[in-house]
Amino acid sequence: MRYLPHTDDEITEMLRIIGKESVDDLFVGIPEEARMKGDLDIPAPMAEADLMRHLKKLGSKNQQPQMLSFLGAGCYAHHIPPAVDQLLLRSEFYTAYTPYQPEVAQGTLQAIWEFQTVVSELYGLPLANASMYDGASATAEAAQMARRLTKRDTVLVSGCVHPNYREVTKTYLSGRSPDHYADVAVGSNGACDLDAIQAALNDNVAAVVVGYPSFTGQLRDLTPLAKMVHDAGALLVASNSEPYALALAKAPGQMDVDIAAGEGQALASPPNYGGPYVGLFACRHDRKFQQQLPGRVCGETKDVDGKRGFVLTLSTREQHIRRERATSNICTNQGLIALSLLIRTSMLGKKGFRLVAEQCLAKTRYLRSAILKLDGYESGTTGQLPVFNEFCVKVRGDDAAKVCASAEKAGIVAGLDMGRVDPERRDQLLIAVTEQHTRSMLDELVAALSSI
Repeated sequence: MRYLPHTDDEITEMLRIIGKESVDDLFVGIPEEARMKGDLDIPAPMAEADLMRHLKKLGSKNQQPQMLSFLGAGCYAHHIPPAVDQLLLRSEFYTAYTPYQPEVAQGTLQAIWEFQTVVSELYGLPLANASMYDGASATAEAAQMARRLTKRDTVLVSGCVHPNYREVTKTYLSGRSPDHYADVAVGSNGACDLDAIQAALNDNVAAVVVGYPSFTGQLRDLTPLAKMVHDAGALLVASNSEPYALALAKAPGQMDVDIAAGEGQALASPPNYGGPYVGLFACRHDRKFQQQLPGRVCGETKDVDGKRGFVLTLSTREQHIRRERATSNICTNQGLIALSLLIRTSMLGKKGFRLVAEQCLAKTRYLRSAILKLDGYESGTTGQLPVFNEFCVKVRGDDAAKVCASAEKAGIVAGLDMGRVDPERRDQLLIAVTEQHTRSMLDELVAALSSI
C-alpha cells in the first residue's frame, strides 16, 4: 500500500471533530523540551528508478562468501534445490500462521500432518509434533517433558550433546533449581560415557540426554544405555543435529529411546546467520506421553460428511490453557521451515535420502583418512566408533585457532576450533563434510593442512 498523506483540509476536519485546534495539541503530554522542532535531517525523496539505483549501490557492499567451508557443528551446508524455495513462495504458504480455522486451512494443516509423518519415520517413534523453534529448544523441551512424566527432578546431560543445546537446556531447567540440571562427562571416544552415566543415576534422575550422533560425530548403539536408564526408572532422550545420519544409522526408536529431539536445518534451509531453523520432536505413543507433548499436534479426522480432514488435535500451550497446566510456552510452530523440510524429503524419497547420506559418509572417510596420514595430525578421539559426516582431529602445533587462521588465508574455513567450546580442546579441529564437497575440494583442504 502506498503512502497517501492527508491534505490540509482533512487535517483541519479531523481536528475539528476531536475538539483540537492544532496537531501540537495532540502531544501536550510530551514536555516541550523533548519535542522535535523543524523537519528531520534526511535526504530529499527519490524517484523509484533513482531509489533502485541507490539500493543496488548499497547492496554492492555485501560480499558473497567465496571461501571453501568445512564448518558444521550443528549447521550443515547440504544442497537445497531451487524448487523448494519456489514452492515456499506460494502465497497460501509463505505467510504461514497457526491454522486456527480448519475450515479454511486444510492445505496448511495437511502439510503439517505430513511433516509430522516424516519426523515420525525419521526418528522411528510414532508420535511427532508440528515442530519446535530449533534443535536446542526441542532438546530442552524433551528434558522438561521427562521431568513431568517421571515426577523426578534431575536431568543428566552428556557432554556429547551439542554445547549450545546443553546451554539452552541448562537455562530451561536451572531457572527453577540448579539441581534440575547435571552435566555428565563425555567419553574419550567422543560418545556418551556409559560408566559415568551409570555412576550418576539415582532415584531422582528423570532422564538422560545424549547426542546421536555426538557433537564430534560419533555414532554408538544406544540400546545398552536405554536398558540401563530404564532400569533406573528414568527416560532416555536422544538429541540429533544431523538428520541425514539417520538414513544409515538406526533410528532412535529402534534402540528403545523414549524421546528424540533435534534440528531439521540440514533438510530444510542453507546456513544463514544462525536461522531460521526448525526443531524436530517425536516420542512413544503412550497416553501419558501424548498428554505431555510440547507444542501442538495436527491430527487426521473426518468431517460431518465423512470426508477426510485435518485439525489441531492437541495444543496444550500457555495460550490455550492455564499456565500451570501447560506443557510448553512455545508460541508458534516453524511452519514455513517445516514445510521446506517436507518438500525436500518428498523430493528426495527414501532412496535419494540414503544416497545423499552415503555420499557424505564416503567423502568423510576419504578426507579423514587423508588428513590422518599427514605428519602432525591424529584423531581427536579414541576407539573405533563410526562417524557419519563429521570428525575431530588433533592438529599440528597444538593450536587449532592458528591452523584455522592459516587455512583462511588460503580461502578455506577448515572447520571449528574446538577451543571455542572447550578450552581444554584448543588443539582439536572439528571438520564437517557434505555431499556438496567434491574430491578436488577435499584434496584442497588436505593440501592446505599439510602446508601449515
